[in-house]
Amino acid sequence: MHDGIIIINKPKDYTSRDIVNIVSKHFNTKKVGHTGTLDPLATGVLVICIGKATKLVDYLTSTYKEYIAEFILGVETDTLDITGNVLKEEKISKSKEEIEKVLNNMIGEYVQEVPIYSAVKINGKKLYEYAREGIDIELPKRVVDIKSIELLNIENNKITIKTTVSKGTYIRSLIKDICTNLNTIGTMTNLIRTKQGKYNIEDSYTLDELENAKLISIEEILKDEFTVEVDDDLYTKIINGAILDNIYQKDLIIFKKDGKILSAYRKYDKDNTKIKPDKMF
Repeated sequence: MHDGIIIINKPKDYTSRDIVNIVSKHFNTKKVGHTGTLDPLATGVLVICIGKATKLVDYLTSTYKEYIAEFILGVETDTLDITGNVLKEEKISKSKEEIEKVLNNMIGEYVQEVPIYSAVKINGKKLYEYAREGIDIELPKRVVDIKSIELLNIENNKITIKTTVSKGTYIRSLIKDICTNLNTIGTMTNLIRTKQGKYNIEDSYTLDELENAKLISIEEILKDEFTVEVDDDLYTKIINGAILDNIYQKDLIIFKKDGKILSAYRKYDKDNTKIKPDKMF
């Protein structure tokens, strides 16, 4: 049985689901999942969990992600990227100083509107389904954190930025908001995810390299977390899913026996002096 993660460098024109299906077929298992959707237009880091590592999807999804994004000023599309239908065009010229000032002002938390062409569900229906049916719906908003943002290049009206953002941030929406703050319109033309958490694009495999790809083990994934090696008495309690006293004063505790991970425990929400099983391996 294969248990671990693999970092795929997703090519353009593949959905994240396509990659999951390819990896699933390669490893001959249905227990495969990804940790953060990339649109077909986008390329780069897609963290794929296999076997028991699918239990870590929540942990890996919640990390910060780094992107290099390109966008063009003066063009607006319905999808907020270049694959969509053009709604509006205008002649525009912005200086490097104007752009850098707006980018610097974007750093920190702000309330971002989810794009209509996304898979977020409202009343059990995906937003892009409403869009395709021409149904108006109030778009959900969420607080996102822009950890860093840097101007890499300006060429005519084409701008390239590098940014690190929190879980749930839509780069298409970020670009829309940058353009709004520049008093213009714009649309994303290219997107590369270069990093997710501690995993870089340099660590990734292309689909052609899948045959020789090495899985990152669950032990390796969790090696930086607070870990406790258990004795026989504690082992019995843990494999039976017992609630334990939080003598460790940590939010997340990894229990191991003979170097093998047994479980991840978290603070018990009903009693902070206790910890309870979060994931069992």
